[in-house]
Amino acid sequence: MDQPSAEVLADAANKYCRDIIRKDLRVLFCGINPSLMTAAVGHHFARPGNRFWKTLAGAKLTPRLLDPEEDGLLPGFGLGITNLVDRATRAAAELSPDEFASGWENLQKKIRRYRPENIAFLGIGAYRLASGEAKVPLGRQENALVGARVWVLPNPSGLNAHYQLPELIRLYSELADAGLADAIAPAVAVEEEQRSRSESVEKPAKPVQKKGKMYGKCGLQEED
Repeated sequence: MDQPSAEVLADAANKYCRDIIRKDLRVLFCGINPSLMTAAVGHHFARPGNRFWKTLAGAKLTPRLLDPEEDGLLPGFGLGITNLVDRATRAAAELSPDEFASGWENLQKKIRRYRPENIAFLGIGAYRLASGEAKVPLGRQENALVGARVWVLPNPSGLNAHYQLPELIRLYSELADAGLADAIAPAVAVEEEQRSRSESVEKPAKPVQKKGKMYGKCGLQEED
């Protein structure tokens, strides 16, 4: 993937990247908010140092290592991606408590609509702030969120030095081992078909305005 220029990255600030989601997913991963790289190139977890894709493959949540450009294949494996806050920033510290509160409400609406079996939050600090829960262990939580099982996992960002790749894989493997791995095998058979379909879809070269939000290059990967 070509690295965008500093000017393009700066222009991606405060833009939005749409979710990769459909109904009845096995796992909906919930990040904090899109990075400037994600908003600029139109693919989730696209920053070179982010270990999300390596962790998914290592935990057997995907049958092989995917590139960020292949994020549209995730629903075929029963996986999806959303964010607590839609707005892209250089750092999550730029987000306000009000944005987290609003994002928490919107996430619950999203879960009601799409009914994922599991919601996996990528970042314990963001989950604490959004949910208002003071003590949050890693792994599966005792509570459910609008009927979805709740998991809290470490943020796979390369800036999260507390967790190296082997530990990330171990923790994400707990999610895979909780009855999710069986979603992978049938998905492998249709992967090439999905790849061809996604490559045949023309993506917009410029941001488009919709409902008052400015979207980056991310195309909508959403099915009713």
